[in-house]
Amino acid sequence: MGNRPFVPPGTGWPEDPAAPDTPVARDAADVAALAASAPDLAEVAARESVCRACDRLVAWREKVAVERRRMFADEEYWGRPVPGWGADEPTILISGLAPAAHGGNRTGRIFTGDRSGDWLFASLHRVGLAAQETSVRAGDGQELFGVRVVAAVRCAPPDNKPTPDERRACLPWLEREVAEVAPSVRCVVALGGFAWQAVWPALGRAGYALPRPRPPFGHGAEVLLPGPHGRDVTLLGCYHPSQQNTFTGRVTEAMLDAVFTRARALAS
Repeated sequence: MGNRPFVPPGTGWPEDPAAPDTPVARDAADVAALAASAPDLAEVAARESVCRACDRLVAWREKVAVERRRMFADEEYWGRPVPGWGADEPTILISGLAPAAHGGNRTGRIFTGDRSGDWLFASLHRVGLAAQETSVRAGDGQELFGVRVVAAVRCAPPDNKPTPDERRACLPWLEREVAEVAPSVRCVVALGGFAWQAVWPALGRAGYALPRPRPPFGHGAEVLLPGPHGRDVTLLGCYHPSQQNTFTGRVTEAMLDAVFTRARALAS
């Protein structure tokens, strides 16, 4: 195993969507072209997972994968972009900001393996949207019921702060993924203000009518977006279950459960 900077695609990592010959985006123009030309959702996820378009993010995620946190020193890190995962035809889409350096960047699954994910999956389990109350790593048996989880930026950024250029470069992945699941999705949950902003243009590109000005983000904020062919979607705001928010009480279990109970009701 050694201290590899990333897991090569197609080498046996659980739930790895890519193969050795999956095309690799090496700049923003490649991202736009490869996102647009992917034949289906599975190939979108595969191409997301091998992207190398942003030099700073590639260097950071691979540096973290080699140096590792002491408590994970004996684990191999994924070290690649983290693709969307969950249901192929979801009724609920959850979007976050980006993978955590020692969370999704380690486990290969967005929101898995860190404290934010512990809160998220426990809530989804309590309201009947996840099979298990925890998710520790790709291939651990976790299953989401009618839910897909994505991120606005697919690589772990330094200090959890992607640059504006990095956000723009990554946007076509999110746009294509939103467009692919639009026929089935009835509710989009944005975890945090950045996710609220980032998913907005993706919803517009998918054909949803966006009100102007954009409604402000807030916990429990709810916006109905008329969709193409009568497929409306409701955008829900939810405070991010970050350690800062959960430790200070800005986010509680009851608050998360209320949002996902509402999302489930809208989706049904």
